[in-house]
Amino acid sequence: MGDTNKEFEQIIAICRDLFTKKLKDYGASWRIMRPMSLTDQIYIKAKRVRTLEITNVAMVDEGIRPELIGIINYGIIALIQLEKGYSDTIDVTVDEALQLYEKYAKKALELMKAKNHDYNEAWRDMRMSSYTDFILTKVNRIKEIESHNGSTIVSEGIDANYLDIINYAVFGMIKLEFGIQNIEE
Repeated sequence: MGDTNKEFEQIIAICRDLFTKKLKDYGASWRIMRPMSLTDQIYIKAKRVRTLEITNVAMVDEGIRPELIGIINYGIIALIQLEKGYSDTIDVTVDEALQLYEKYAKKALELMKAKNHDYNEAWRDMRMSSYTDFILTKVNRIKEIESHNGSTIVSEGIDANYLDIINYAVFGMIKLEFGIQNIEE
């Protein structure tokens, strides 16, 4: 069995690298995105993963891996936007954006460690398609909470759902990167 904490950090390093390169290309252009738009961005990426899992046919020359990276990065961006609110301008520097990225990547890691302890690495025995379904479920929950202006009665908030989405996508990436399980199950 692998070292989940180390594997998690390796996956985040892959995602952070792409995030950093895009920051250098575009700046923090995502600062204009409202949280609902980020939820929809994660939704379309997860729907594409599901389609690829079901059909095994990609009309665009990108597979599941880049979609999972996108889900992780947009999940972190969504958490940043929840904290800062959206802006009409790019109002953070590259360094500030990277610090915020690190803050939420660490928060996701800490949550994963706690849940992984309690669930005893159960994610390793799950199918890739379950991660996709759980991500889509979390997105639908977020959409419902957003339609209630962010309030819940007894349920976790939007931020907790984004953190779970990040962690499910990281688990999928770990399986892909480290060959733990074939995606055709």
